[in-house]
Amino acid sequence: MKKILVANRGEIALRIMKSAREMGIATVAVYSEADRNAPHVQYADEAVCLGPPPSNQSYLRGDKIIASAQQLGVDGIHPGYGFLSENGDFANAVEEAGISFIGPSAKSMRIMGDKLSAKEAAKAFDIPLVPGTEGALEDPQEAMEVCRKIGFPVLVKASAGGGGKGMRIVEKEENLEEEIHSAISEAESAFGNGAVFIEKYVASPRHIEVQVLCDKHGHQVHLYERDCSVQRRHQKVVEEAPSAVLSPQLRAQMGQKAVDVARSCDYVGAGTVEFIMDADHNFYFMEMNTRLQVEHPVTEMVTGIDLVKEQIKVARGEKLGFAQKDIPLQGHAIEVRVYAENARENFMPDIGKLRVYRRPHGTGVRVDDGFEEGMDMPIHYDPMIAKLVTFGQDRDEARQRMIRAARDYQIVGVTTTLDFGVYVMEHPAFISGDFNTHFVQNHFDPASLTPASREYEEEAALLTAYLLEEREGETRAAPQTASTTPSRWKTRRTR
Repeated sequence: MKKILVANRGEIALRIMKSAREMGIATVAVYSEADRNAPHVQYADEAVCLGPPPSNQSYLRGDKIIASAQQLGVDGIHPGYGFLSENGDFANAVEEAGISFIGPSAKSMRIMGDKLSAKEAAKAFDIPLVPGTEGALEDPQEAMEVCRKIGFPVLVKASAGGGGKGMRIVEKEENLEEEIHSAISEAESAFGNGAVFIEKYVASPRHIEVQVLCDKHGHQVHLYERDCSVQRRHQKVVEEAPSAVLSPQLRAQMGQKAVDVARSCDYVGAGTVEFIMDADHNFYFMEMNTRLQVEHPVTEMVTGIDLVKEQIKVARGEKLGFAQKDIPLQGHAIEVRVYAENARENFMPDIGKLRVYRRPHGTGVRVDDGFEEGMDMPIHYDPMIAKLVTFGQDRDEARQRMIRAARDYQIVGVTTTLDFGVYVMEHPAFISGDFNTHFVQNHFDPASLTPASREYEEEAALLTAYLLEEREGETRAAPQTASTTPSRWKTRRTR
């Protein structure tokens, strides 16, 4: 494999290209017109414009991506996450074009891409499942009987769902029918598939996921767990590895069950098995993500294993270079997703120009991003700016390092979730490890965050520009007379 096309954008495209370059592999970027000057485009050896900014005219055009790959003599296509990464038809089309798809088979994607078929496959391997309906809901009376048997509250979930779409918590029997119809409608709109099912709602849940890695020769391993319990709108915002609440015995047990889930669908490559865990540490299989996860860096930090390189090696047909007993678990890592969102206003997305953009540095700090100063936040894509990751010898060092790094991160021009990340790191519930997926609901007080000040941001931007101007020796000399106009920063500084 001498040349790889990365069918994605932003930070994940750039992150994949860096590992490929270390392996001596050339890279091809694809981009929309909105991303013409993006860092991942500049970094790649070659680049192809797919079309206008909307995803369905650019990053979701699998036909254009494959045609470009054939024209440029590409050996493999890496889908990253999102867009076409879990599209079985795209994976098949790539392979049929004579190009290696750097990911699992379409068969595995289809089994695990539907929550009902995933549960059916897992059941054959004795994987613990949340009590609920066996299949898609068809008979309202049957649904009511199941709910009465397992007890309220229950969770109505879309079979093809993700990101909290098509999901409803039902507290009372009289609300069940209405919420089922609402979930079906949302699922049809979001996924083109209105199938929903019912599970017992697990109170005070922890979201624990396990990274697995499988080759084409029948070898499967797990790379331990990530705790992703701090979420907003059912989407993760803070992740850490390892979990603060798992014992070595429970870690080994969950790891083995995750490997069994991978075996149940003949999985190949890197994937993530997601579990929900109750207050008594009983855990249940939720789903499998058949791709690289946003939060994969924390696993890389505590194991020392580059997951992208392993994906490429597996796609080349190589055997895993290590067994389960060879995989270390050292230190602690935390990731905070830096979104262009206002946590004070229910995490509403923000847009604007990155007038100042300065990454934090120092021991144990990693920033995966795809932006540079002066770029605009595009309105067409996810509002994530970066993934800020810190590593420490223990959890507290990683946590303290995250607080320092988040405060050192300078972003002016859009409101970000960096202040929320600091809030989480300093909250007693997070420090103690005694929290669950209701952290935002139970503990977050938006009023405690300092309101964003446009005047302050302007002054910070002016200060940065002034200091850079002086450092680079570009400040123009001017006669020191009464009529000389000082810089705006100097004027403000003397107020």
